[in-house]
Amino acid sequence: MFYTYILYSLKDRKLYTGYTQDLKKRVKEHNNGVNFSTKHRRPLRLIYYEASELDEDCKAREKYLKSGKGKAYLKSRLRRFLIQRSG
Repeated sequence: MFYTYILYSLKDRKLYTGYTQDLKKRVKEHNNGVNFSTKHRRPLRLIYYEASELDEDCKAREKYLKSGKGKAYLKSRLRRFLIQRSG
């Protein structure tokens, strides 16, 4: 399986979107500082993921979720979580 995932930074309260074939390993890598783009945003919490059997589907989904419409979708989908964290 392949996964598109969203991490929430407990430090700066921002989201990070990525994709991987091994979700547990990838989240650990993020929290261990292996990934440059999230190294200074730790700790990170996995708050959302989607699974697919096709790598291409996850790559396309990641690209969409990073677009303007995708970000709006995520804000709508994760509204309760984000409201709870902003207060």
